[in-house]
Order: sequence, then structure tokens, then C-alpha cells
Amino acid sequence: MSEGSTDPAGRGVDGDSDRADPADSVDRDPADGDSTDGDPDRVRDLVGVGLGPFDLGLAALIEGSDDVPLSAVFLEQKPAFVWHEGMLIEGTTLEVPFLADLVTLADPTNPYSYLNYLRERDRLYEFYFYETFQIPRREYDDYCRWVAETLECARFSRRVVDVEPVGKEHPEANFRVTAVRPEDPAEPAATDPDAPGVERYRYLARDLVVGVGSRPYVPEAFRGFPDDEVFHTAGYLPNRESVLEAESIAVVGSGQSAAEVFQNLLDRQPEHGYRLDWVTRSDGFFPMEYSKLGLQHFTPEYTDYVYDLPQPLKDDLIPEQDLLYKGIDPDTSDEIYEALYEHSVGDRDPDVGMIAMTEVEGIERVGPGRYRVDCRQRQEDTAFAFETEAVVLGTGYHRPTPSFLSSLEPRIDRDEHGRPRVGREYALEGDLPGEVFVQNAEVHTHGVGAPDLGLGTYRNAVILDRLLADSPYPVDRNTVFQDFSPARYVEHAPAGRLRGEAEGADSGGRTGDDRGRPAEPPRGDD
Repeated sequence: MSEGSTDPAGRGVDGDSDRADPADSVDRDPADGDSTDGDPDRVRDLVGVGLGPFDLGLAALIEGSDDVPLSAVFLEQKPAFVWHEGMLIEGTTLEVPFLADLVTLADPTNPYSYLNYLRERDRLYEFYFYETFQIPRREYDDYCRWVAETLECARFSRRVVDVEPVGKEHPEANFRVTAVRPEDPAEPAATDPDAPGVERYRYLARDLVVGVGSRPYVPEAFRGFPDDEVFHTAGYLPNRESVLEAESIAVVGSGQSAAEVFQNLLDRQPEHGYRLDWVTRSDGFFPMEYSKLGLQHFTPEYTDYVYDLPQPLKDDLIPEQDLLYKGIDPDTSDEIYEALYEHSVGDRDPDVGMIAMTEVEGIERVGPGRYRVDCRQRQEDTAFAFETEAVVLGTGYHRPTPSFLSSLEPRIDRDEHGRPRVGREYALEGDLPGEVFVQNAEVHTHGVGAPDLGLGTYRNAVILDRLLADSPYPVDRNTVFQDFSPARYVEHAPAGRLRGEAEGADSGGRTGDDRGRPAEPPRGDD
């Protein structure tokens, strides 16, 4: 089934809601360890896999309104909600305003909003005097945990191991989802129906949403070293105390995570006295685009514009937009420079090395707790090396296809690069029996806004609009002051038309927009 081939009218309107089902607790058969979280023949409208912020937000929109008649359950392999726990560094903040919480941009009255969290935590006045849009990252994590602990549809310690189409024995279901407890020693045999001693959980679903997030990426050449000496930024906090004892530390990469680690180590350098190096293959330690006009690339309009572009054009465009989402927060950049300046007062040497345009080609252990970092500055094509006792890798994240989708793999359409084809409404395209929506797996089709927390709520509103005949959440369309496509621009421009159109021809409604509003005046672009 290709995306867009089913009629959402009447989907999930059987009145069966997890919110109204206090009996929806785990029922176990002690004979075989099988668990179905209730009636084994119960068919849920939606089963979610993963409980990061995006799926958590979808769950909150479902439970937060009496006008969403969907029965849903969300499965997460971890025992509790955690969000980038290795990077919850003191003093760091979200890169987006608090309004980009789990629900507010779709429903400011939702009980799972960040402001209601503050009310429930009795911190509303403290936040009022805090007077900032960017909230502490640790508080965002606490807010999400508060939501996760409140939701009735959240199931933790459930590792999904298989998703398969359902046969005729369950005509109302499209998928069977099998999960196990991650700590179960018999987990490798979990998909074997005859395997003894495995505590399985099975769920029937009409539709799925997959939001398993990304994984830290460590290049092959940087693997195989002690985890407390060479590690990804995702493991920074657990390893920080041991790293602070090193005589020298190198940070690789120039994204926000690498910058925050470098800043945190720089702040502690006077006390510990280590050498600190920062190496990046980027052209410089450049700031992330954070101007108000630049941020309009993280909007529903720009997402639709990118989606409509030919795929080869998208493949050329997206890598060129790295500073929209891969640079350094301007405040972080300023604070790093100010710390370097402070450390150099009195003609002191801050004992810091920074170099850009430099690829780290390899890391070699040259002694106990000692590593040689082999580099090449690409502009001069000069190879060089230096030694250090610890390396923190800001080498990004990747999103491999989850292994639990292997049963569905033959039914999923992929492009010539092996990437899944994702429809406009975030469902995988292919010959699938029901919808399989994806969260943050569509950069190649929808653009750089896919990982953005501020667009997560919009994506969830689109998904619910797809599932429900009458969703209570609006799908926002008219949100920015600029146009991205000429066709849209000429709708509002005086005598605007696409070249090649006949003089006086209607360009598609220049006298008003698609909501019946009067035409806007020209936007005055130079």
C-alpha cells in the first residue's frame, strides 16, 4: 500500500481508549511467559515504537484530548524516559524556545504542556522571573520524564524485536508487534515462538509509528579503544571525572555537542591543568544560523517546499545547509572565546590548540593511556599528528533501519540510494497493510527540519490528521512572512505571474489565499 492510498475516515473511532481502560495492565501467562498487556485479541489503532520526545509528544496529544478517539500504546526499551543523558551538562539550554515542548504548538491548552508541568511542579513564578525562552536542558529532560510517567499508554522495558503483517485470523488488525524485556537473558530467542523462558509482549495494531531516534556514530577507524579514553560526546558525563584526570584531552568535531564538551573542559582547565585540543574538518568554528529570518527554514511551509523538490535537487541542497543545524550556538561561541580571553590574561598561555579544515584520519594507541591522532589539513594537504591521553568524538549520529522491521522490508519502497521513500504525511511508501509513520527519519525527503523539536508537534498534528476523520489539532500552513516557491509568491505580488503565463491569466488565486483571506501586500524583497 502506498502512502495516501487509504481513507482515514472512520479510522480509530471505535471508542476504545487506553485512557478509559484501567484494566489495561500486564496480564501474564505463567506457563509460557507471554504477555499481551490485556486481551490478546485486542486491536489498537496505533502502536508506537520508541519514546523519545517525538513519539512522546504524539502520545501526549492523543491522551491530552477527549476528542482523539484512538486506542494507542507506545513501547520503549529503556526502563524510564531519558534524553541524551550523557550531554545534560550543567548550564546548557535547549536550542529552541520552550514553546517547542511536546504539545503547545498544536494545543496550548493541553495538560502535558511545559507551562502546566511548571504549574504541577510549583515552579511557575520561578520561571516567570527567569525571563528567557531557552530553558535548561536538564529541565527539559525532567519535563519529558514527568509526561512519560503520567501517560497511561507508555510502556517501558519493552524492546520491540519483530513487526509482521497479520493474517486473516485478525481481520481488523494489520500488524503484530512482538516485544521482550531487554534484560531477559533469553532475549536472542525472543522471536522464536517456541523458545522457552522468554517473556514476550504481543500487540495487534492497525497502524504503527516508529520513533526510535538516532544512534551515536563512531567511524570505524576510531573504534576498539577503552570506552573511558576514546568515546562519543553522548558518553561525556559518565566519563567526565576520569577524563579530567588526563594530562591532555582532544575534542573532535565542531557541532554544538563538541562545542559544549570543549567549553565544559575549558572551564575546568585552570583547576586540572590539562592540555586541550579541538580539531574539526569543517571550514571553521562557525555559528549556527539563528537569525529570525533564517529560522523560517524550520517551518511547515519550508518543509512542504523541500518535499516538492526533485530528489536529486534535495540531495544537493541539504548538505549545503549544515549551518542551519550543525553549527555552534552563537552564545556558546561567545562564551568559549570569553573563557579563552580570560585564561590568557597576564600574558598567560591557555594551553589550547584549535584547528579547522582538518580531517582526523586515524587514532593509534602508542602506550598505556596515550594516543596519537593522525590528521590532514585539507587546504594545504598537509599531514600531521599529535598525542593526547583522551579523545572525545563529536562525530554525529546516524539512523540505521531498525532490525525489527526486517519482516516488512520486502514491502518498503526505497530509492536508488537505499533510503526509504517517505510520503508527505510521514508514512513509509510501499505495499504495506497499514500505515507505518516515521519520526525523524525523513531528512532526505522533508529537509533539515526533520530532527527539529519545534517541528515535531507539527509532524504529529499531520499524523493525527491522517488517522482521524476530524482531528482537533490544526495542521498549520500559513506561519511565515516569506515565500519559498515562485508559484506561492506570485499569488500575492501585484500583477504577479509565472513567466510563460498569458498576460492577465489567473495565477492560482492572487485575490486571496487558500483559506479565503484577502491577498497580502507585496513583501518587499529586494
